[in-house]
Amino acid sequence: MPAGIALVLLASASLTGCSERTPGAWQGYAEGEFVSVATSASGRLDQLLVKRGDDVSAGTRLFVLDAVDPAAAQRQAQEDLRQAEAKLADMRVGKRPQEQDVTRAQLAQAQAELARSATQLARDEAQFRIGGIARAQLDDSRAAQAANAAHVQQLQSALSVDVLGSRSEQLNAQAAQVASARAVVEQAAWRLGQTTATATQAGRVFDTLYRQGEWVATGAPVVRLLPPQNIKVRFFVAEPEVGGLAVGRAVSIHCDGCGADVPAGISYISTEAEYTPPVIYSNETRSKLVFMVEARPRPEDAPRLHPGQPVSVRLQ
Repeated sequence: MPAGIALVLLASASLTGCSERTPGAWQGYAEGEFVSVATSASGRLDQLLVKRGDDVSAGTRLFVLDAVDPAAAQRQAQEDLRQAEAKLADMRVGKRPQEQDVTRAQLAQAQAELARSATQLARDEAQFRIGGIARAQLDDSRAAQAANAAHVQQLQSALSVDVLGSRSEQLNAQAAQVASARAVVEQAAWRLGQTTATATQAGRVFDTLYRQGEWVATGAPVVRLLPPQNIKVRFFVAEPEVGGLAVGRAVSIHCDGCGADVPAGISYISTEAEYTPPVIYSNETRSKLVFMVEARPRPEDAPRLHPGQPVSVRLQ
């Protein structure tokens, strides 16, 4: 330690040791509980939309990462979903009207063939009874008529199927494909949204940790916010005095340049004792145990305090 600094600290300690501390008044410092804003995406920092010292409200965009790949993935997922939905709709309505017209034309042709073969069979049966034809010819006519009748029945069944949708098992399977494609779209949209970070609560930008154009790893904080409700004061109370304090007890905080004292309420009292911190020690208290106490000002008064700022605390 340089000799000059050591002399200053020694002189300060001597002055502190010689002074009498007013009961119910303690020295402490302001502290901030920072919110580190990051995303689950990684990429190049395209836009840094805030700077240190800016006051932002909830919903304010803070930074934007490169979104080329996530945007392309979202478009692909949307196209896959449209394709799956179109296939499901097609399976529900059956074949197109033009395809059904082809089946109807084939059915009409088959019915005409059946009528012709039935007429021919009737003639052959009459000729066979008078001995005009051989039995083999009659059997051929009967076979042709039966084949044409079966063909007509086949086309009638095909036409009935054409106007129906697919079977329920096929429809259920395709519906599951649509649901899966929709989930992929939602996931792609979420990943694209992760390239933009917004403030979840109002606060002051305490620091920015990356510059525009730098690569940001997954989960790496880019902006540190300090919401006003996250500002508190820490001070240390000797064991004989801590028994008179309670959570909710009103205190006033004085700091240089803050103007009027800042009202606050005790929010936490440590249950464990510790030695007097060197930063506020004096010759008369360094051998005593103290308890850490925290007090929080109202959010509207908190911006008057700055992390690391020395303060004095008094009971109201």
